[in-house]
Amino acid sequence: MSDSEQIARLKTVVEDLLHEARRQGADAAEAGVSAQTGLSVTVRLGETETIEHTSDNGLGVTVYFGQRKGSANTTDLRPDAIRESVAAACRIARYTSDDPAAGLADPALLARDVPDLDLYHPWDLDAEQAAGIARACEDAARGVDTRITNSEGATLYTQRSGFVYGNSHGFIGGYPTTRHSLSCAVIAQHGDDMQRDYWYDSGRVPGELDDAEAIGRQAAERALARLDGRKLGTRECPVMFRADVAPSLLRSLFGAIRGHAVYRKSTFLLDRVGAQVFPDWVDISEDPLQPRGPASAPFDNEGVATRYRKLVKDGVLQGYLLDSYAARKLGLQSTASAGGVRNARIASSGQSFTELLQTMDRGVLVTELMGQGANLVTGDYSRGAAGFWVEGGEIQYPVEEITVAGNLDDMYRQLVAVGSDDAIPSSIKTGSWLFENMTVGGD
Repeated sequence: MSDSEQIARLKTVVEDLLHEARRQGADAAEAGVSAQTGLSVTVRLGETETIEHTSDNGLGVTVYFGQRKGSANTTDLRPDAIRESVAAACRIARYTSDDPAAGLADPALLARDVPDLDLYHPWDLDAEQAAGIARACEDAARGVDTRITNSEGATLYTQRSGFVYGNSHGFIGGYPTTRHSLSCAVIAQHGDDMQRDYWYDSGRVPGELDDAEAIGRQAAERALARLDGRKLGTRECPVMFRADVAPSLLRSLFGAIRGHAVYRKSTFLLDRVGAQVFPDWVDISEDPLQPRGPASAPFDNEGVATRYRKLVKDGVLQGYLLDSYAARKLGLQSTASAGGVRNARIASSGQSFTELLQTMDRGVLVTELMGQGANLVTGDYSRGAAGFWVEGGEIQYPVEEITVAGNLDDMYRQLVAVGSDDAIPSSIKTGSWLFENMTVGGD
């Protein structure tokens, strides 16, 4: 089935579902339906370990009786299953209480013109070809150094998907997407010390993925660099979050400005719109309409048209992340944020990775974070970490079993620099972050 035929079929499913909701007495309804197929092949120690073909469907329906709401989900797209899903949602709605904020998105905000964002680039390869690419990736990793003694394997994954959303305002839209990735994880050993690390790349277009051998070599080099790690004593010092872990700092920001956290008054950034949150050189944006972007979408999960927007400008918080429900609770308008932030980016302050190390001079470079230690109510931040000790602006040795702690409110305002080293496979585009001072816990 071609991508256009699949989208047409999914639109028919949504249309039938909305008709069934009206037939069962709902005043309004909305539904999202998706279908995807995928191939995943893992090679370990030179041998093909797993070959997995996937084919998944998903459907979610929400109905409204006045301002009473009910929802149901199914993976079965047959007509009788759709009718039962609608009936289940209706039964729930009839027994819930009125919620003044419940309802479909504002019709004036819906996407009427759906641009082609160039998100569909299928990779026509079979399992044998996929295994060959994964094997080349793992072979490159294992060949870097004799201290690479074991492997968790290299995995190639390719997926084709179709998504359609519609509601009883008359909106229906959909688009196909692809996503491809290649990853490798290996184990380095020196004496009794064993360290694991990995690397990967992902994207919409198979031809834009990094070379398989380069991914394998980087996985090996990352594992080797961690050997013979040392512990640190507790101290206050500068801390730098490498570009591949820095996105977690932006995710904490996005969690703190989500509308649901704001109307519940459960965020340290409550009532901070228009206030200085970062230094005045910081700009943070999202661009959902970026062609081939990893998180691009012409409309959000409620059909609201997406657009480029500044979340932080000159260090000042510009607004919250609102779906329709949160917007009504706050007396505001949806920001097309149902489904999250899409293609976020923080502008660099201009320094390279090497220049950031020189600016830091002496401190900790964090390359791995563990645990969920960000309290978005208070801003308190404490994460298990590993990385490297930096002295004289140069990496000296790996460190492990440490914690890095501070308060996000203080950390954001005291951000020293964001590097230009932003070539990481992520929907959040950022370089490394340098903070002037944090608590590093150790022995």
